[in-house]
Amino acid sequence: MDRWPNSPVRYPDPAVQVLDPSFAPYRLPLAAVERLATGFRWAEGPVWFGDGRFLLWSDIPNNRVMRWEEETGAVSVFRKPSHNTNGNTRDRQGRLVSCEHDARRVTRTEYDGTMTVVADRYQGKPLNSPNDVVCKSDGSIWFSDPPFGILGNYEGHVATPELPTNVYRVDGRTGEVTAVTSDIPRPNGLCFSPDESKLYVVVSGAVPREIRVFDVVVGGATLANNRVFVNCGDGVPDGMREALDGVSIFNPTGKLIGHISLPERCANLCFGGWRRNRLFMAASQSLYALYVNTQGVQGG
Repeated sequence: MDRWPNSPVRYPDPAVQVLDPSFAPYRLPLAAVERLATGFRWAEGPVWFGDGRFLLWSDIPNNRVMRWEEETGAVSVFRKPSHNTNGNTRDRQGRLVSCEHDARRVTRTEYDGTMTVVADRYQGKPLNSPNDVVCKSDGSIWFSDPPFGILGNYEGHVATPELPTNVYRVDGRTGEVTAVTSDIPRPNGLCFSPDESKLYVVVSGAVPREIRVFDVVVGGATLANNRVFVNCGDGVPDGMREALDGVSIFNPTGKLIGHISLPERCANLCFGGWRRNRLFMAASQSLYALYVNTQGVQGG
């Protein structure tokens, strides 16, 4: 894909590859992959704010969270320092929830801009370096806790892990932190199925890497039936639906049906835009977007 920056693309964009006929309805023949911004060190954790028509994402090594304005295309610094923030999401009240590598905690940004610590310890010990976070409709917050932010001084600081690499749940009413699984070596990206009956977890500690899926049981508070959803082979999944040099799309059975090629490794993505039909992709040093013929889950 030697077409950057801003070179014209013949429609349909060859970067959007239909690998199975079932993916074809989701591709817009008159839409192309666009690079919205570049010049970052490692872009991660995009999150859409439809009420403000802007996107936030992390530039982890540069210790900042960036902001892109849909109306103007303007790019600015939203927060610096960010404690090497990685994953971001919004809770069901629309507040920003972030995983901070360097501070080894999960925080919530309140409406007035103040910060609340959601979790920074488990059983009296400091977390490793929270990585990715998702919010469930019952108000609970789920996050992964691999050691990446404490393995060096590039995305955090060197420290000795004191806890296993768990996935945690924070109760929305009591704030109690529980480990919902300790069976995943270096868990990374998280994603609920639309009906919240399943949780998908990227396994960064597996060789080759895997995406595993759990059933969400006992009133939506615990996990069961750990099993492989996708064996990624040569792919390197990070956030959910990501692959080496682009985005891979799997159907609910784990079959690869489509791919969006990018000139950089993609770390994470989210849906956004005026009608939630725009895919934003944080990829290495750049931010990309693509209009698609579907919509992201409302409130997700």
